[in-house]
Amino acid sequence: MKIFDYDRYANATWSSGIVSLVAAIRECKGRQESFLTREPAVLDKLLEIAKVQSVEASNKIEGIVTTNARLKGLCEEKTTPRNRSEKEIAGYREALKTIHEHFMDIPLTSNFILQLHGLLYRYAESGIGGRFKNVQNYIQETRADGTNIIRFTPLEPFLTPQAVDALCENYNRAIDSGAVDPLILIPIFVADFLCIHPFNDGNGRMSRLLTTLLLQRSGFVVGKYVSLERKIEETKETYYEALKLASVGWMEDKADATPFIDYLLGIVLSAYRDFESRVAAVDEKRPAIEQVRQAVKRTIGRFTRGDIMELCPSIEKSSVASSLKKLVESGEISVHGSGRGTFYLKNN
Repeated sequence: MKIFDYDRYANATWSSGIVSLVAAIRECKGRQESFLTREPAVLDKLLEIAKVQSVEASNKIEGIVTTNARLKGLCEEKTTPRNRSEKEIAGYREALKTIHEHFMDIPLTSNFILQLHGLLYRYAESGIGGRFKNVQNYIQETRADGTNIIRFTPLEPFLTPQAVDALCENYNRAIDSGAVDPLILIPIFVADFLCIHPFNDGNGRMSRLLTTLLLQRSGFVVGKYVSLERKIEETKETYYEALKLASVGWMEDKADATPFIDYLLGIVLSAYRDFESRVAAVDEKRPAIEQVRQAVKRTIGRFTRGDIMELCPSIEKSSVASSLKKLVESGEISVHGSGRGTFYLKNN
């Protein structure tokens, strides 16, 4: 039977890779305050970009999508959701907004997790929001031939409330004692949460919301300015594989969360590096075309105007478009497609 005892990780030995990731993230956190005091308007723009990307990506992982225009309207609360997908997108917006605005006032308890799930389904008519599962659920895997298999069977419904209570109590106790680094505890908590799979639906999105909440409560606020959900969506196969490995032997209390710790810390460090490079580019006060040129150099493969706008938050949309046009004319990049399908490639 699974036992939630996070104190046992106090004397655990971690791989050199995980130790290096923790050290690198803590170095970024040490520089965090200096970056957060610069260019408030740029930080606000980064926050808005990250919010839209987080809402889009976390839902997209679950196959919940809408058009770019509708997504933007929903995130800005200027559009009324008109179907099931848009209602769930609007719910994620509400849950994420609550975390960003009140993370230090939110206690990690079963009651709060239920409230957060209720926000996620605030606009849905399904009636499942804010309630633990009442039927057994299964984590399935689709094989290469298209067939589905049951990869993991989570806890039974009648065991779920008690398990979530134990999960939160043990996490809070370990955090309060300071015996285990929160950068280690947070991925372990998320992996355990997903193995419990406490809801009929919305477990993946809830796990990503809780990741953002726990990181911010421990002082790692990068998820407000660079979308962790987007980085996860871009590495979705690796994400699922890490979770799969971390679930092996979970019910017998023999699971090794190391693969998921390694994965999630890599996501957080990547976000910090993006955050620092974007704010640093603003500080250097380079001309718009030079900022765009440097942003292009950081891209891999095809990129869009939106990608460059994300990397250059201090530049207006028209200046990005003008700079890209000049780089095309100079032969540094080439443009392909048309309309919404337009993308660019670097020329050798």
